[in-house]
Amino acid sequence: MKKLIALMLVLVLVLSLGACAKTETGTIKIGVLSPTSGAGSVHGVPVKQAAELAANEINAAGGINGQMIEIIAYDTKGDATEAVNAYNKLKDEDQVVAIVGGTYSGATLGFKPLAVADNMPVLSPTATNPEVTLDAPNVFRACYTDAYQGSVCATFAMENLGSVQPGVLYNKDDAYSEGLADSFIAACQAAGVEPVVEAYAAEDKDFSSQLSNLDAAGVDVLFVPHYPDTVGPILTQVKNMGLDFICMGGDGWDGIQENYAAEAEGFYFANHYSQDDPSEIVQNFIANYTAAYGETPNALGALAYDAVYMMANAIAAAGSTDSDAIITALAATSYDGVTGHIQFDANGDPIKSIAMIKVVDGKLTLDSKVAAK
Repeated sequence: MKKLIALMLVLVLVLSLGACAKTETGTIKIGVLSPTSGAGSVHGVPVKQAAELAANEINAAGGINGQMIEIIAYDTKGDATEAVNAYNKLKDEDQVVAIVGGTYSGATLGFKPLAVADNMPVLSPTATNPEVTLDAPNVFRACYTDAYQGSVCATFAMENLGSVQPGVLYNKDDAYSEGLADSFIAACQAAGVEPVVEAYAAEDKDFSSQLSNLDAAGVDVLFVPHYPDTVGPILTQVKNMGLDFICMGGDGWDGIQENYAAEAEGFYFANHYSQDDPSEIVQNFIANYTAAYGETPNALGALAYDAVYMMANAIAAAGSTDSDAIITALAATSYDGVTGHIQFDANGDPIKSIAMIKVVDGKLTLDSKVAAK
């Protein structure tokens, strides 16, 4: 009987060691949430691809403390409900230890309450709405906030472009567009200038009424914060109506030159990096991404690339996949990436610089860089 008990104890010990070995040598699963279908794919596909590129590079260099990263990516379709469903699948079925995402603010805000309740480490590459990181010690972002870029755009419009009467045309049904509009308006008002403001609904296709009102009010620089699928038709109408606006936008404009180069010619937008930045880390990223996917990465891809590296560094520093340990390590991040030097403030928002891009001959060129305040 004693021999039988001893044998059973040995067997339990062997099985336990085997389980530990599996944990130590298994992959570290990181979820990625981005819209890879529909209109949002212009942003979501580069996010997914850049995240995978970063993981492949990290794995080629030995992984995280010897363990390989496994990227598990789901399509949110740019929708909050889809994002919630994808988040639950990543947590419950895939058992990821951290999430890089979401891509859009609306989708990220959709699953944020669940992530906070679960204490899931989350690093959004590109969700800029201020609410994303508020009251969420486990949620960080690699991009600057709407409030920051909206304020910088207002300053740029008035000081660099000499605007006397700025205007705003925004999507009242979109958190990203409204957030940028609000911060642009507040910055203008703080400078003693009252902007002319017009709004449109998500389903609108004709913007001529709003544009006519803005023109009649004497607007010289028009801030149009949204994404290329909406901004492009607006810029088309600006050109067709012969309006003499200088148009500008936020980082959502990235990729505008793909389908609306002529319409966006000579216009400006805030962005997270410039493809013509000569720094080695930027040019290496562009070269590697282009070699892997046959196209030049946009700024959202660059942010996702940085986000995966920062998450991997945090897991490595934590020496564990424990959520609290990863979150603590993320908060202490100091990282030099494609989109600049990144540290986090108390809210999990980055302290970093911003680039103002101008569309020249259908290409995105660096007009100026603004230091973080």
